[in-house]
Amino acid sequence: MGSERQERMRTLGARLRALRVDVGLTGAVLAQRAGVGQPTVSKVENGRMVPSRDVLDRLSGALGLDASVVAELRVALAEVELAPSVGAGETLAGLSVSADAVVDLAVREARLVRSFQCVVLPAMLQSAEYARHVFASTPGAEAADVGKAVAARVERQSVLYEPGRESVFVVTEGALRTWPGSPALMLAQLDRLLAVESLTTVRFGVLPWDRPVPGVPRHGFTLCDQETVVVETFREERAENDPDVFASYEEAFAQFESAAVFGDGARELLMRIMGDLRDLAEDVTP
Repeated sequence: MGSERQERMRTLGARLRALRVDVGLTGAVLAQRAGVGQPTVSKVENGRMVPSRDVLDRLSGALGLDASVVAELRVALAEVELAPSVGAGETLAGLSVSADAVVDLAVREARLVRSFQCVVLPAMLQSAEYARHVFASTPGAEAADVGKAVAARVERQSVLYEPGRESVFVVTEGALRTWPGSPALMLAQLDRLLAVESLTTVRFGVLPWDRPVPGVPRHGFTLCDQETVVVETFREERAENDPDVFASYEEAFAQFESAAVFGDGARELLMRIMGDLRDLAEDVTP
């Protein structure tokens, strides 16, 4: 664990302890009200444990914190989770900690997430091995850092299963046919897409290669509710809150969504691509 991550853990813990003291609760009483163990409260407050989002929300609720303080704590938690070990002030992907935390928080907080991807599959849908290849392709990536980044990405995907959320994904067929590693890896990835597509909280669509696209895709992006767009370029992700910028990306997403196939059409296309990959796997020399 890098020193910057440790420092952020201590800062978050100290803030929670101060808030508890302000309302006059002991650690034991806070733990009881929040429905967590007393050791959990102690470890979090002393910077020896990173709380899950659920635990943080339980503690916030038990302390009776207002929305602005809760938002502050969630940002602090995101910064802990994304604190880098590859160099001061940078994450694996070369983003500043604060920028990456804002991007991650935007997706976590959104009740409606709409993502379009034309080259790499959406981060929320990537299997662990697919994500490993994505992170490993970063210049200068260290194996240990890749492992941590993969684990964090997989953990964040849990929001897909939370009730009250809606996630809409549109990808090009080209993204589904661009495979890293081996055909077997991509077959496992497409199996995951089939499983996720069946969730009631998810809509998954594909832009088939045999129909024209309404606009030429330039890069991937993700819309978070009605206010933030995460723009993904070759070197970085950045969050934009300008209303005009958001409106332009929302219009683009609507066009891609209208041209995509969903439901049975998407599943049939996934199965067809999987068949092609199986044939390709037989031709690949071990």
